[in-house]
Order: sequence, then C-alpha cells, then structure tokens
Amino acid sequence: METPRDYTPDLYRVYFEVGEFKNTAKNILSKFLETDDPDKIIELANGFEVELPIQCVPDTVRELAQANIAVYQVIRYAKVDGTWGKNEICS
Repeated sequence: METPRDYTPDLYRVYFEVGEFKNTAKNILSKFLETDDPDKIIELANGFEVELPIQCVPDTVRELAQANIAVYQVIRYAKVDGTWGKNEICS
C-alpha cells in the first residue's frame, strides 16, 4: 500500500524539521499527540521525531504553520510497531 493512501491507524516514525521558538513546536506536538512522554517526542538539533499515522502529517504541519512555526522538511522514516491510540485518526 502506498503511504498517501494509508488510512490505517498504523504508526510511522516521522521527523519534522522546524524553526523552533520558545518550545512552541514541541508544545503543539505534545498537544497533538496528547502526551508529555519524552519517549514519544524525541528532540533533535533542528526538529523532532514522533510516531503517528501517515495521514496525520498534513494536519500536524498545518497546526505548526498556523502557530507561525516554519516547517523546513518532513521525513517519514519507517513503519513502527503499534497503532494510533486515539478514537479518531487525526485531530
């Protein structure tokens, strides 16, 4: 299955390279993922790695952009074990 047509709750590790300011991007990701668990949001030098369904990537980018956070790139690494725990796939 091609990932743009993947509407399953399967999780992927995704890297968001962002122009961070005062932890705003991290706070948005925490709110979007409904977690403050440091294992769920990995902070890197220029962005964050998270696990989420592939179809949630556009929603996440939209929320970051609406908060005036620059998104420089998004990289989907690989499918990981587990499924999305929310009732709805994306917020």
